[in-house]
Amino acid sequence: MKTGKLSLLGAVVVATLITAGLLDRMTQDSVSRFSFIESAQAAGGMVKGPNEIAPDRYVYYPGTEVLAKDEVRVVACGTGMPDARRGQASACFLFEFGNGEKIIFDIGTGSMRNINSLMIPAEYLTKIILSHLHTDHWGDLASLWAGGWTAGRPVPLEVWGPSGQTPEMGTKHAIAGFLQAYNWDYQTRAYKITPIPGSINVHEFDYKAVNKVIYKDKGITVRSIPAIHTGDGPVSFIIEYAGMKLVFGGDTSPNKWFVEHARNADFVIHEAFGTPEFFVKDYNQPPQLAWRACCEFHTSPQAFGKIMSTIKPRHAVSYHSFEEAFDGIRAGIRETYDGPLSVATDMMVWNITKDKIVERMAVSPDRASGVPGPTRQPPPEKGVPDPMSDFIKSGEWGPGFNAQNELLDAHSKKYNLQDQDWRKQKPWYKPGK
Repeated sequence: MKTGKLSLLGAVVVATLITAGLLDRMTQDSVSRFSFIESAQAAGGMVKGPNEIAPDRYVYYPGTEVLAKDEVRVVACGTGMPDARRGQASACFLFEFGNGEKIIFDIGTGSMRNINSLMIPAEYLTKIILSHLHTDHWGDLASLWAGGWTAGRPVPLEVWGPSGQTPEMGTKHAIAGFLQAYNWDYQTRAYKITPIPGSINVHEFDYKAVNKVIYKDKGITVRSIPAIHTGDGPVSFIIEYAGMKLVFGGDTSPNKWFVEHARNADFVIHEAFGTPEFFVKDYNQPPQLAWRACCEFHTSPQAFGKIMSTIKPRHAVSYHSFEEAFDGIRAGIRETYDGPLSVATDMMVWNITKDKIVERMAVSPDRASGVPGPTRQPPPEKGVPDPMSDFIKSGEWGPGFNAQNELLDAHSKKYNLQDQDWRKQKPWYKPGK
């Protein structure tokens, strides 16, 4: 193909991207694959025969690629609003580092469905860093806590989060209340499985600290800066790894700390709320709330663009609005910023190195089962109180239990569980029945 001309297929691809409003998301490197270059091919290259593997195009298949040591993969596991819906969960970004470490930044309502679809063993999903304590940023902690416990996580969760203006407004208080609220859940699983994964270790840090290290391990450093959002406590994060700087803003309106400390970052995630008119027409909000929600305690598209044109990241990502608002968000951002941009939706993926940033969409199953890791959970601990009384146990109906003996005998034989046969302790047990 001659320089200055696109193949028909390439033209169709570009036209499709423009029509879908996706072209802004492509990095300059990605766009160059389509435009005016010698021997350009359709995205990903040529299919060489009728029974050949098609090249990867715009998709990431979880669990199929190993990161380079100096690479980071970021997966948008939640990009929407507090009222999570099936197609878009609340705030959550999974950072996967080339050294094998994984950190979840915020875990908003509904986001665990997306995390689970990545089929990562529960033992590797133990570190959560919270930007603040609105439920759309930590509401699915319960799903990670309990779901990972039953899926084989052998260790406690580790949660980092900001303090508050008073102790009762901080992360320690929130997690203590969480465990108190879920005490029945904890006691029953602790007895039947093992108590260790039910623990949560809390690492609370000062929300007022500016660019202070709150996490440092295995080449990853995370710093926090204050954010401005509805009250004292919210923060944003500066993440350093392999000579790169990445930023997760959480929820914040424009502030001096972000502009100072996010400058020249490689990759920046910052909220861009829908316009006031969107909140009135599509979100059923009164006008007096709509313009404050958009533009006082969140960040408008125009303000997002101004921030990005000031700090000049290699790549900017907006999030925190429903897809119906994306056209207005993109147009507003482009009033004040013309650099590389993604308007994020759930399951968007970025691979980041010093040389390039590649954006794709994850293709994953809706019904993914837990994937085992190499570490087994410890056995149940002796001495843990039985949460079931003799009164409830007396209600067990023997004929129903004995009806499954053939099934359980076969299972016991297959896995050599004869010395652990729980049925022998039951008054209703009748072998072979």
